[in-house]
Amino acid sequence: MTIIQLFPSLFLNLFLLLLLRSSAAPTATATISQQFKEAPRYYNSPECPSTVNTPPLTVDPTVDPTVQVAMTLDAAYLRGSMAAVLSVLQHSSCPENIIFHFVTSSSSNASLLRATISNSFPYLNFHVYPFNDSLVSGLISTSIRAALDCPLNYARSYLANILPLHVSKVVYLDSDLVLVDDIATLAATPLGDSILAAPEYCNANFAFYFTPTFWSNPSLSATFSDRKPCYFNTGVMVMDLDTWRAGEYTTKIEEWMELQKRMRIYELGSLPPFLLVFAGKIAPVNHRWNQHGLGGDNYRGLCRDLHPGPVSLLHWSGKSKPWVRLDAERPCPLDALWAPYDLLKPPFSFDS
Repeated sequence: MTIIQLFPSLFLNLFLLLLLRSSAAPTATATISQQFKEAPRYYNSPECPSTVNTPPLTVDPTVDPTVQVAMTLDAAYLRGSMAAVLSVLQHSSCPENIIFHFVTSSSSNASLLRATISNSFPYLNFHVYPFNDSLVSGLISTSIRAALDCPLNYARSYLANILPLHVSKVVYLDSDLVLVDDIATLAATPLGDSILAAPEYCNANFAFYFTPTFWSNPSLSATFSDRKPCYFNTGVMVMDLDTWRAGEYTTKIEEWMELQKRMRIYELGSLPPFLLVFAGKIAPVNHRWNQHGLGGDNYRGLCRDLHPGPVSLLHWSGKSKPWVRLDAERPCPLDALWAPYDLLKPPFSFDS
């Protein structure tokens, strides 16, 4: 008689346990399979202003010496977020003056994401905020690429509501970029009377971002009659949150999204509502601060070159991401510029 015949119930329970573990594996690997190295600690240069207001004051009390940075954080783009944070710190003259604000979906494992950031950046000054997906899920219309329809993509429209009131100005960054310059320079962009600043691209075909239904309706197309609208990428923005709150601009964006649900006036995710509200009214930023499109177009994701001119920020907007192409051993030439910021541990790392 075999051991299985002697203890049939024992082996049945073991079989069921293994079956349950294997069926749960895909969910687990989606959140905890990636392990990241600890980043070096970066220190302020001697010239950096103090962030502590202790007498005697050495800086103008009306000038905030901190740089506030907002990003979204989720499991799918966590590897990109880690690289972006490392690049910001590495190229900053005053890295200890940077405060990160991470917005994550209320349905995600926020404690695990927080722990991952803490483990790789033990000295980072950061906060994590939940974003209620239900605020926007009913307003999202399907676009040309499923990834663009994720509710967290729309969190940038709600930053003024999510972040504490004392955060009056913030630099918003996507998770698929790296900086090669000091973010304080970008944060110091003068906004003037504008609510946000970003690089503008007035040679782009602005009409492309809206449907014939929009342009054929006189009351809708008149939206741009009193301004010169230009395309800008919402992955890199300097935002005046105080003015945004006072003007209730989140509501203005939501109104366009509600109209979109009724008559389909655009195709491309969270970008067009920003263009409808702000295009032609933003403060200009040098193009060096958003060398975007490195992920290719939204259909094929083909390799692209840099735009002419200097570079302070490389942005893999578009269908393909550098970490995906590197893992598949089919990288584009410019993906080699992202790789040095990748904190992912090798699969068989001794310290994992």
